[in-house]
Amino acid sequence: MSLQTSRLDRLLSKSLSIPKSDIRLLVAAGQVKVSGEVCYDVARVVNVFTRVSVNGEWIQRNTPRYIMLNKPAGYVCATKDDKHPTVMDLVKDPVCPDLHIAGRLDLNSTGLVLLTNDSTWSERLTFPGKKVSKVYLVEVANPIEAEYQQAFGEGMYFSYEGITTKPVTLEVLGERTALVTLTEGRYHQIKRMFGRFRNPVIGLHRQSVGAVSLDHSLQAGDYRDLSNAEVLAAVEQRLDN
Repeated sequence: MSLQTSRLDRLLSKSLSIPKSDIRLLVAAGQVKVSGEVCYDVARVVNVFTRVSVNGEWIQRNTPRYIMLNKPAGYVCATKDDKHPTVMDLVKDPVCPDLHIAGRLDLNSTGLVLLTNDSTWSERLTFPGKKVSKVYLVEVANPIEAEYQQAFGEGMYFSYEGITTKPVTLEVLGERTALVTLTEGRYHQIKRMFGRFRNPVIGLHRQSVGAVSLDHSLQAGDYRDLSNAEVLAAVEQRLDN
């Protein structure tokens, strides 16, 4: 996958609402800058994050943003919601109004949520074929029995969708707590898998996505930008199975 691209003259014609013939005159006169340098090539290929200006006025200056948020319970992973506050309400960042969510959590689930304005990055992160792992700390109402591990590891058939889940790793930490690692995100998957054993999930906290782990210094509701290494690690991590 790659960033959406366009020819420079098409971008300018659309942004300025003037004919391409006029765009060619602007470019020939040296009035257009791309990435800070005068550009004389109307066929120059640009993407959504290429900075473009005409006579010192910005036409496009988007900056990619990658944010980790420690989601509290009671917030929905949506841009807008009529009933509940959203994770977007927690991000007070007027510089970047076009954020979207890369991988959602349920209303009462907590932990790592990634937000970005880079759709290519988020698609790579959530595309099932990439096998990006997600790790959850799970608390259930009843003791976890030995038979759970085999059932999770083999995958479970969900008749409603007519699919069998990919193998899921279940690491038991205590009588009622476990780490669950999965590489897909079926609807309420973890709750439904424990539900096969009539064992309700009472706490679900996402600890990591790929190689990116939730920063323990972030309190519930806090967020920070990812480092460059984290941005790359999030989409490069793979599983062998």
